[in-house]
Amino acid sequence: MPSDARALLRIGYGLVPIVAGADKFTNLLVDWDKYLSPEVERRLPVDGRTFMRLVGLVEIAAGLLVLRRPRVGGALVSGWLAAITGNLLSTGKYLDIAARDALLAVGAAALAMMPERAQVKDPLAMPERRMRMDPVGTIHRSVH
Repeated sequence: MPSDARALLRIGYGLVPIVAGADKFTNLLVDWDKYLSPEVERRLPVDGRTFMRLVGLVEIAAGLLVLRRPRVGGALVSGWLAAITGNLLSTGKYLDIAARDALLAVGAAALAMMPERAQVKDPLAMPERRMRMDPVGTIHRSVH
């Protein structure tokens, strides 16, 4: 089991889009079509069901990208979740899910910004010593 935050975020933001994307073809978890804004659907060149299947393919690809290249995949998933949030807000419904997806977008952006490797400090290294100044004159003059 991974022990660092980056690995946990990578697994979560990798596997969840893959599962949700695959479910766009089966609707076993939820009827995904109900989340598509009617306004957005009117503007699509395909019907809503076909669009949701395309969405599923994109989500699967994004999840795989997060697993292979977390920085790039995290940025893609963050943008994708922001777009989903906008779609949900435009319906005027499912505002709780929109809020959740907005926060998930922030988490995916954080994953994209994390360094590849954690920077480990040498526990035996001596801290850098710095000379302190006395800007307010609290040290008696005889000490100077």
